[in-house]
Amino acid sequence: MATRFILSKLKDELSPSLTYHSVTHTEDVYDAARYIALKERVATADCTILLSAVLFHDTGFLVQPKDHELLSCAIAREKLPLFEYNTKEIEQVCELIMATRLPQTPENLLEKIICDADLDYLGRDDFFIISHKLYLEMINLGTVKSLREYNDLQIHFLETHRYFTDTAIKLRAQKKEEHLKRLKQNNKSNKNI
Repeated sequence: MATRFILSKLKDELSPSLTYHSVTHTEDVYDAARYIALKERVATADCTILLSAVLFHDTGFLVQPKDHELLSCAIAREKLPLFEYNTKEIEQVCELIMATRLPQTPENLLEKIICDADLDYLGRDDFFIISHKLYLEMINLGTVKSLREYNDLQIHFLETHRYFTDTAIKLRAQKKEEHLKRLKQNNKSNKNI
């Protein structure tokens, strides 16, 4: 698999302003996808396609944030033949990458897994640490102008997000709801200041 190649490329070439969409994020999503796939009893061949998609899913950020999923597919189509992936496998990888595009609407188990893995942190104890990295990235990119604006976006995002696999629902949904409640409380408190 192209694991070392892609992780090295991301580590060396991603902009430092991408504090969230970093090699650490890709490694995190990889670990989550592997775990969910194991729990969901995904076949080995399908798992290889899934994990390849995870590795490439944010490579488009090497070019630009806008439409990064499409750019990630272009990079996958260029690089995966070097690792003996055939056309069918590459297209499967690209379908999984495109499933991560927001809003997520996965249509099969592998798409559900990559979507859940990509946003696994929403229901973890390190949510606020990772969320702060996303806030810094959005400030760097000019996507948001203030913490208030970011928090409003986060609240809306958590309200509309849902996990798709039984594994992620059992593992992450309750904690995600706790984070949403805390965000709303913090936002309400800050409005009174």
